[in-house]
Amino acid sequence: MKVLLASVLVVSAVAVPGQAVASGIDKPLTVAGQAAAMQKDFGLTEQQMNARLKSETDAAKLLPAAQKAAGAEFGGAWYDAGTQKLVVGLAGSSRANAVRATGVATVAVPKSAAVLDKQKAAVDKLAGKAVPAAVSGWSADPKTGSVVVNVQAGKRSQAVDAFVAKVAKAGTVTVREVAAQAPQTFAAGTVGGDPYYVSNIRCSIGFSVYGGYVTAGHCGRSGIVRGWDGSNQGEFRGWSFPGNDYAWVQTGYGWWTVPVVLGWGQTSDSLVRGSWEAPVGSSVCRSGSTTHWHCGAVLAKNETVNYGNGQLFYGATKTSVCAEGGDSGGSFITGDQAQGVTSGGWGNCSSGGETWFQPVNEILQAYGLTLHTA
Repeated sequence: MKVLLASVLVVSAVAVPGQAVASGIDKPLTVAGQAAAMQKDFGLTEQQMNARLKSETDAAKLLPAAQKAAGAEFGGAWYDAGTQKLVVGLAGSSRANAVRATGVATVAVPKSAAVLDKQKAAVDKLAGKAVPAAVSGWSADPKTGSVVVNVQAGKRSQAVDAFVAKVAKAGTVTVREVAAQAPQTFAAGTVGGDPYYVSNIRCSIGFSVYGGYVTAGHCGRSGIVRGWDGSNQGEFRGWSFPGNDYAWVQTGYGWWTVPVVLGWGQTSDSLVRGSWEAPVGSSVCRSGSTTHWHCGAVLAKNETVNYGNGQLFYGATKTSVCAEGGDSGGSFITGDQAQGVTSGGWGNCSSGGETWFQPVNEILQAYGLTLHTA
């Protein structure tokens, strides 16, 4: 896509981290035209989509106070689209009245978020790198108090059962059958007119930071990064994959950054104003150089994804958004708040699928970067 040099930046678990969670959220989580662009992916009318966005905004604003009120009994939180309320799990009853007083719904859960996160970390350690190809990944489920192991439909075997038995030493494990397709990263061979290239790989730019931009780690390579027009754009200054899936590029050669995510003509280009984290169940949209703009919901956090051949990705956020090759590194955004960069998934944007992203705040912390905001 031929854009102005100034538009290089894709003008486009359970516990909640204690970063910039809801400061400055005083309007629905959308920008002009975004609700209309989301209608197709959610199958809602404009009025229904606007109502959902408003209730998601209200939920996000309540989360910090609700988590604080829950204290050590906090057992996770998620947005319930049916009731249009934020639900907070509680591993105990002594804080229930205080939590409900913040305006959220509560439900009893078997374990606190802290305990379940420790169990998930123990599963990661026990799993090692030799994970059966039929295991797509695993994540902590606050509702059941277990670590859910995702096994591809029709592919359960003795090797899978042995793996489940091994990781069950950490605590309660539940096996869930998922799509038969295995997750894969979304890089692609070089195709003309796309945001950036490195070696023979095309990927998408995520978010502008002061001095460059963040993107997916599996796109990282030594040497010069080239922009959409083939001119030198910058160099990778850090990348991490597998384990994590993040990287950052320091720009130069006359390129500069802007706090914008491309709407690709499907919605208005979105200004980036912060990076507070949307709860599970919230709407989220993705911008990428191959399939452009698509939306869905946050399905899970702190999930471990098995990309095969010993390539595990820890701490991923799972979404119902589709993606395809070349979308890797692209922006995940809720309203004007950066969420993360595209890692991989299964399926495509014709028949559907799921995609995982690397949370952006972890990238910023890892490299000491500052998000470029409007």
